[in-house]
Amino acid sequence: MIERQEIGTRMSKIVKHNGTVYLCGQVGAGDTVTEQTQDCLARVDALLKQAGSSREQILQAIIWVADMADFAEMNAVWDAWVPEGQAPARACGEAKLARPELKVEVIVTAAYE
Repeated sequence: MIERQEIGTRMSKIVKHNGTVYLCGQVGAGDTVTEQTQDCLARVDALLKQAGSSREQILQAIIWVADMADFAEMNAVWDAWVPEGQAPARACGEAKLARPELKVEVIVTAAYE
């Protein structure tokens, strides 16, 4: 059975299937990469909680940054957020994001019970 939450015309924010939760891409508010990453990860936390999961259960993260020059700044926030010994499989690349002011987008897949 597939369960969808917060269903919109274009996408669902959460899709659950067979013990796995898929989150739609999350972006954050703020002027800096640090602020946007912090807000983005807070949104990931909220969606994971809503889905019955947590950051300790993240299986994979895909991160897009608008400019790889911001890679270290984003990683400083990410590294402080990921639980010790629970780092997921991860990829990070540069991409043109949906709006020019966006600097970071995170896509998460996690387990849930």
